[in-house]
Amino acid sequence: MQKGKPQKVFIYGKHALAEVLTHVPTAVRKVHLASSFDDERIRALIRDSGVPISALKEGALREVESGASHQGVVAEISLEGLVRSYDSFATGLKPNPDTLLVILDELTDPHNVGAIIRSAAAFGAAGVLIPPHNQASITGAVVKVSAGMAFRVPLVQIGNVNQTVRDLKERGFWIYGLAGGGAQPILGETFTVPTVLIIGNEASGIRQKTRELCDVLLSIPIAPRCESLNAASAASVALYAWSAKHPAALA
Repeated sequence: MQKGKPQKVFIYGKHALAEVLTHVPTAVRKVHLASSFDDERIRALIRDSGVPISALKEGALREVESGASHQGVVAEISLEGLVRSYDSFATGLKPNPDTLLVILDELTDPHNVGAIIRSAAAFGAAGVLIPPHNQASITGAVVKVSAGMAFRVPLVQIGNVNQTVRDLKERGFWIYGLAGGGAQPILGETFTVPTVLIIGNEASGIRQKTRELCDVLLSIPIAPRCESLNAASAASVALYAWSAKHPAALA
């Protein structure tokens, strides 16, 4: 996020709004409601949170993705209220063997980012770490694909992937890179220490300098008729493999 100017995104739909009002209401700046909106449960959540309401006029919110099904409700979300800084996150970090962090390394497809956030929440990750450059940012589309899990798993803005990896190593984390040519099949890994899982770019994978910082490069065995899995699918498999060794993380 850029410093000095509050950033916001627009989320849309009843489910997304209910999730953010339930879990991080302080991130909501304003709710735009259509005159026909009649969901009393959502209206009650808005009233209880004290968020300002304005009329939703079709075509007035250019920031909302074209063709989005907003169900008569659009909310302005402050990224500063949703995405925390690495320094503040790291201050409260107390890693143990059941701690897993996911680092996104220049993923460009918002749908992959949203799907990975959803899988990270499903399989017990303690945070998703996101760099500022060459990386799909948090948008309404990302939140939509995450099925609201963007409001349940900590999202953390990092400055530089390699510097962050070095810092996490000093904090006792073991760094795993997910790579098609990785030497270690994922089902053979025991994951006995605090874990960082790095997911690379959809086309080029993890950058070379970052690969060199990894303690282990993990591969997912697949049938030869399939060349590869996409980033979100591969991340989901890897997260499940980790969680199978850490049932306490799902509690």
